Amino acid sequence: MSVYVIAMLNFTDEARYRTYQAAATKLFMERGIQVLAADEAPVLLEGEGELDKVVVMKFADEAAARDFLEGPDYQAISADRRAGAKTQSVMIRGF
Repeated sequence: MSVYVIAMLNFTDEARYRTYQAAATKLFMERGIQVLAADEAPVLLEGEGELDKVVVMKFADEAAARDFLEGPDYQAISADRRAGAKTQSVMIRGF
């Protein structure tokens, strides 16, 4: 069953985030990760706060998502994301 990872970001150091973004784009393409949406002008419909970016990724299943996200290649570049943005992410199951 497909799973979707939704990341909601607030930039804290945009230069560091852009370093991550360049590396992540390359890695996603190499690994065939489907990025369904990446919006730097999301519209908050309900709730409080601001979002600088929302990203939606699709994986074949939970194991594939965890293997990628917890794997050494992604973790190596994630230091720049953590330094460059406060991130909330969720994994949801598809139909």
